[in-house]
Amino acid sequence: MTGSAIFMMILGMLIIWGGLTASVLYARKVAKQRK
Repeated sequence: MTGSAIFMMILGMLIIWGGLTASVLYARKVAKQRK
């Protein structure tokens, strides 16, 4: 694999995991406010 391909793969994984983490944290915050 070339350096750019590895970089793009890591970047994509960061975007995906970052989005998942952000959505989970947002859902927790909303759930806390409703109680």
